[in-house]
Amino acid sequence: MSNVPVLTLLEPEVPEAVAPCCPPLTERPLTAEEAQRTARMFKALGDPVRLRLFSLVASHEGGEACVCDISDVGVSQPTVSHHLKKLKEAGLLTSERRGTWVYYRVEPSVVAAMGQFLTRAD
Repeated sequence: MSNVPVLTLLEPEVPEAVAPCCPPLTERPLTAEEAQRTARMFKALGDPVRLRLFSLVASHEGGEACVCDISDVGVSQPTVSHHLKKLKEAGLLTSERRGTWVYYRVEPSVVAAMGQFLTRAD
């Protein structure tokens, strides 16, 4: 019998799935809750710095970006942190701390839901 311990593999933690913001505009009228959630997302993107940060994260190689790679948007580091926080609160970004850095990513379901919301059904 071997004295080598058996290690159990742990499943990686899966972040909570992001709920779609709402149905397409042409499908049916939004509920009050859907309208609030959708307005929060679009309001967060209504700021040019936030829109740029969102774009930088969404288009970054590998689908995620270290805050160290996206901080050069013409505002101070505390302001970048504030805007990233607002994007997270709106459900547009998720983040994960790795050592001293925080990595941000846009969940594909968020982009798909926002695109679907604005798509017109013919």
